[in-house]
Amino acid sequence: MTSLDLSVSFQESFKAYDVRGIVGETITAATVEATGAAFVDVLGLAGQTVLVGGDMRPSSPEFAQAFARGAAARGSNPKMLGLISTDELYFACGTLSAAGVVFTASHNPAEYNGMKMALPGAVPVSSDTGLYEIRDTAARYLTDGFPASDPGTLSEQDVLADYAGYLRSLVDLSGSRRLKVVVDAGNGMAGLTTPAVLGDGVLPALPLEIIELYFELDGTFPNHPANPLEPENLRDLQAAVVAHGADIGLAFDGDADRCFVIDETGNPVSPSAVTALVARREIARAKAAGEDTPVIIHNLITSRAVPELVAHDGGRAVRTRVGHSFIKAVMAAEGAVFGGEHSAHYYFRDFFNADTGMLAAMHVLAALGEQEQPLSALAHEYEPYVSSGEINSKIEDKDAAVGRVRARFAGEDVDIDELDGVTFTARDGSWWFNLRPSNTEPFLRLNAEAIDTATLDKVRDTVLGLVRE
Repeated sequence: MTSLDLSVSFQESFKAYDVRGIVGETITAATVEATGAAFVDVLGLAGQTVLVGGDMRPSSPEFAQAFARGAAARGSNPKMLGLISTDELYFACGTLSAAGVVFTASHNPAEYNGMKMALPGAVPVSSDTGLYEIRDTAARYLTDGFPASDPGTLSEQDVLADYAGYLRSLVDLSGSRRLKVVVDAGNGMAGLTTPAVLGDGVLPALPLEIIELYFELDGTFPNHPANPLEPENLRDLQAAVVAHGADIGLAFDGDADRCFVIDETGNPVSPSAVTALVARREIARAKAAGEDTPVIIHNLITSRAVPELVAHDGGRAVRTRVGHSFIKAVMAAEGAVFGGEHSAHYYFRDFFNADTGMLAAMHVLAALGEQEQPLSALAHEYEPYVSSGEINSKIEDKDAAVGRVRARFAGEDVDIDELDGVTFTARDGSWWFNLRPSNTEPFLRLNAEAIDTATLDKVRDTVLGLVRE
């Protein structure tokens, strides 16, 4: 191949952690093919296997083939994985020791697609590890064409059964009491992975009755957006849990790397509570294996209950910035056994330090199934505080808004740190809040937590009044 015709710029689709753009505008088959070639050249993958898969979006098969053409043209050997979730790619990169890409735009609307890339061992490809070099090289190839090279060969491999078996080896659900579980796949990839892991589609049946909601793979998302972070997208699941008298509800995003949990009353279980619950299980398991002080990672938006529980159970909590590349880097550096984020990304050392919503769901199912309490009672232990959730304020001068808040709390009995945005913490432990500016939008994001609702309301309203004045 010597040249590519390009009528739109694609560079804006390269973000800090992945590639995400509008199909036919900022991401096209031509740009993807050039990116496949650049992926091989920048990462030095000539002669090596490159894993290529995609989600259920209509453009994913075409893009996967285009990426494979570009990668093969530069001498790598693409292995086509077909339909996969994002955590299936991480599994494949980890167990096959190969770099790879999955075509997905996660929870974004149907008109989007993108790429999540990983190195052998599921190490993420981000702006710190070559993503922008791939972007710039691809841009050059779009103008000048690819250099001549001996082409590699294509092959295929289905990793679903091995992925399912691997997850089941990490959490044994066979001894659970029988649970009725409603799963909302949102027409995303959990519609493929849930029957394989939790059902009897690939492996023997577990003591779980799975009630399927929107399992048809459909990247046009005909029922609701595959973004469980938005409360309105949980309403169908909440209603179904109550209507079926289910023990638990699980909601996955489009590429199934995040999982949200609903209790038997239809109420959400916070990702911080899930983080604490899984942390307790992973600390106990690591200690049983001889680890003295297992490390748990949490981002600074996670509830204070998480580090408190970790300390109580004999682990060591490490606080990080928000974002999966930060979490994964700290997971590796600290040898952490588990990490959790407020956004329902959950990371496991036994899963190559990568995030997997399905493994987190299995831990919650195991914790629920090994005792007789309902999930609402079980989760209550892990939610001792009240939180605001993330509140966005549209502010053009974000620095000035933060300055007003700083001035208000100056001289009070408050600790301030700037790990990610600015966090204000009352020294008596009664409340904390964080203000983080968006890097891409005119938003200032507030997250707050307090010992009771009255305290939370006062802190939240004071901060928002200063930010929005």
